[in-house]
Amino acid sequence: MSDAGRSPRDRLFDALDRLVAASATERLLISGSALLLSIAIGFVLILLAGRMTSCETAAYSLLGVGFCYDPFVVYDSLFLGAFGDVAANPLNGQLATTVSETTVLVFTGIAVAVAFKAGVFNIGGQGQLVFGALASALAVYALSGAVSGLVGTLVLVPFGLAVGAFVGGVWGAIPGALKAYADANEVITTIMLNFVATSFALYLASGPFKDPDSFANQTRGLPEFALFPQPVFPGRTDASVVALVLAIAVAVGLAYLLRRTSFGYDVRTSGLQPEAAEYGGVDAAKTVVASMALSGALAGLGGAVYVLTIAGNFQTGVPDYGFDGITVSILAGNNPVGALAAALLFGVLKSGSIVVDVSTDVPPQLVGVLRGLIVLFVAMPEFFRMVGARVDVRDRFGGNRDAVATDGGEEA
Repeated sequence: MSDAGRSPRDRLFDALDRLVAASATERLLISGSALLLSIAIGFVLILLAGRMTSCETAAYSLLGVGFCYDPFVVYDSLFLGAFGDVAANPLNGQLATTVSETTVLVFTGIAVAVAFKAGVFNIGGQGQLVFGALASALAVYALSGAVSGLVGTLVLVPFGLAVGAFVGGVWGAIPGALKAYADANEVITTIMLNFVATSFALYLASGPFKDPDSFANQTRGLPEFALFPQPVFPGRTDASVVALVLAIAVAVGLAYLLRRTSFGYDVRTSGLQPEAAEYGGVDAAKTVVASMALSGALAGLGGAVYVLTIAGNFQTGVPDYGFDGITVSILAGNNPVGALAAALLFGVLKSGSIVVDVSTDVPPQLVGVLRGLIVLFVAMPEFFRMVGARVDVRDRFGGNRDAVATDGGEEA
């Protein structure tokens, strides 16, 4: 039957089928096209906002019409500004900010990816990160009086990472167990546990463990030797290439775990075809708990890295790295290695937004819209591909679909 004789619904299903079967190269081209489209739409929005704003001198002119905001300057600051003036100073402070943001986002991105692979929606990464950060800060501070110097670094940094991962893992295992053994909806439980974690952390940081010398709700600061080494960026204590290398190593190791081990096979099959997995001998309940515990451990590890690199202690109002990790994972197609590139994009956007705010008159709200457009357009094709790979849409809404749910083949 020709396309002209097909219903819009059938054409939509065919498009979804082609998206599910897209190769890694095709998916990359789709994401690149979506990025360009989001930039084009943002270009128009910047011009419109510039026309609705009063200014003494137009920053940009087009066809004889003046605009208060220059879209080229905005996008230059947003993307290239995140790397600073590399020619004049390859190790500048803005690049350090991008590195620190990217590092934490790698951990939260791969944390969400593990749960998604198992067919579980972990929306609780923020709470797991907060508890991991708090536990790491308290544990490292308690032990910091017993060691010092290089020995202190070699002991306290791994110790802080282990504590953060353990506490985050325990907090992640709770909604996993509730889903596995009580059939509780993990979206609801993880969201509620986010509130529990942030509220309890606020109580501890403003009460029993508050820094008595600070008006802010935060714990005591950690000594410098208890933080990640900072060998690359002179004068900056909030960015560590060592931590970034650790994040890359963990992402690569997780990719190997998911693709080359029996545990990874159990996780992937449980996420794709739970009934078939159980028929094949996979303990679905145990796999759900284990995957959520691993997901929480990775988020908690990100919280520990946040404390041991960026913050230097635990402070309330931790940035929403856990929620950003959801989009990082979707953008990466739940591929831990792909999460490295997705986290870098997020890190660039977060760091570049600071440059736009400082160097231009563009309001922060418009910058947020531009960031949201980029994330939405780039992530949505991959989101629909993931949904189509797991759900037989034709069977749900009528019609026939010959393809069965798969994981989309080998990951890019």
